Amino acid sequence: MPEIPDLNIFRKNLVKGLVGKKLSEINVLIDRRLKSTEAELQETLQGHTLIAIDRIGKELHFQFDNKHTLGLHLMLHGTMYWYERKNENRFTIAELLFADGTGLAITDWQKAVILTLDPAPAKVPDAMDMPSDYLDGALGKITRPIKTVLTDGKMVGGIGNAYVDEILYEAKISPFSIANKIPKNKIKVLTKAIHTVLTNAEKHIMHNFPDTITEKERDFLQVHRPKQTLTLAGEDILKAEIDKRKTYYTAAQQLFE
Repeated sequence: MPEIPDLNIFRKNLVKGLVGKKLSEINVLIDRRLKSTEAELQETLQGHTLIAIDRIGKELHFQFDNKHTLGLHLMLHGTMYWYERKNENRFTIAELLFADGTGLAITDWQKAVILTLDPAPAKVPDAMDMPSDYLDGALGKITRPIKTVLTDGKMVGGIGNAYVDEILYEAKISPFSIANKIPKNKIKVLTKAIHTVLTNAEKHIMHNFPDTITEKERDFLQVHRPKQTLTLAGEDILKAEIDKRKTYYTAAQQLFE
C-alpha cells in the first residue's frame, strides 16, 4: 500500500502534470467500491478545472474550482498511469481525461481502489503534522500493541504496515509493546522516529524515482524486508503476525508490557 513517502512523491508529480487543466471526462469502469454513482461524479466534476491536489493521510484529494473534491484511496494494489487521449491500461477502475488530452488511469487488479466525492475531513492528525506531545496523551489508555495502534489509522494518519515496522525499528521499540506501557522518554523517541523515517524515505524515493506516480520502492527499508533474513545492518529479522498484519522486527527492540 502506498504510504506517506510514496504518496507525497505521487502528489508532486500529479500536480505538475494536471493542476490548471480542465477535466473533460471521468469514466468509471469498475464501480464496486465507488462511494457515489458515475453519473454524480460526471455531473459534479466534468467541465471543471483541477486547482490543487492534497495528500490527506493515505488518500489523494483532487480539488476542483467548483469547491468539490475527488478522494482517491489506492488501497493495497492500486496504481496510476499516464495516458494520452486513449487508455489501454489493464484492470482500470477509472479514467480521468483532461481537455489537453492528458489522461490518468487508476488501476487495481483486486478492484479495491476507493473513489469518494467530497470525502469527510480527517479525524486524526497526519503522521507528519502531529504536535510534539500528541502521542503522550493519545497512548495513555490504549492497551493494544503499538504496531496495531500506529497502523490502523484511528490515531495517526498516513502510515501503514511497512513504515510502522521501520519506525519501530528506528525507535528500538518492539511492535508487541502495549501502547500505554511505553514510557514517556521512549514516546519522544518514537515521535522523532516517525518524522525521521518518513522524511528520509521520501528523499530516497525522490532521488531514485523523481517522476514516479506508480513506484512503491521498498528495497532501501531496514527491517520490513519480506524476502530477506537480515536487516541492512546485518541483524536477524524476526517475523510474526499482529492482528493479521505481517510484522518484521529484531531482538534488539525493547518490549514494554
